[in-house]
Amino acid sequence: MPATPWKIPPIVKAYEALGAIGDGRVRIEDDRHATVISSDGSKTYEVETSADGREIASNDNASYWQGYVGYPAIAVLIARGFYRPPANVTDALAGVPWKELNRKYKNDWAKTIADVEKELDQAGHDPDAVRSEAEAVLTFLRALEPVRGKRSRPPSEKAAVKIR
Repeated sequence: MPATPWKIPPIVKAYEALGAIGDGRVRIEDDRHATVISSDGSKTYEVETSADGREIASNDNASYWQGYVGYPAIAVLIARGFYRPPANVTDALAGVPWKELNRKYKNDWAKTIADVEKELDQAGHDPDAVRSEAEAVLTFLRALEPVRGKRSRPPSEKAAVKIR
């Protein structure tokens, strides 16, 4: 049976992955396994990758329910060195309360990104450079052509723990 390809995620997931790197929320456990803590600290996602990064299993909600590569898997690919974003972009996206914004805007990704870009601009970062880098992450994913590993249900929410 051929491997099932992952769908390419909406661009907001690239932003979230870059933010997870900026926050230091990715923990590489061994040569295949990693964990990613959610932006509000309420969940820990498990990500498993093959040696070449092409086969990916992740138990985040987007991966499980929507069938696209979720931000935890993207963040792990970055942490493993399959893609190298500039530090100024990951630093710019550190501390963004993604879950809070996604709830506020009812998962309207364009509104979430507009809010984030406004904050980036006010903080002296270049929103266009950040958007270009997020687009480059999606280009990387298209070229990688990732396939699904084992499917695992998302973790349940626990009491939120403040990250920063």
